[in-house]
Amino acid sequence: MAIVSESEFKGNPTLVIKNSEDDKYPFSFGIKKAKLIIENIEDIKKFVAKHDKPQ
Repeated sequence: MAIVSESEFKGNPTLVIKNSEDDKYPFSFGIKKAKLIIENIEDIKKFVAKHDKPQ
């Protein structure tokens, strides 16, 4: 399960998502991108379903 935490970049709040505590390249984004993700979550889900490969 991913590790999710809040941080900041240049005084602005960000959300940071890591695969593990040792993740060298976490995914982080601010409010504007978070809103875009929320507004387009169904398209994101379709994209994942289309391109996700079984492991």
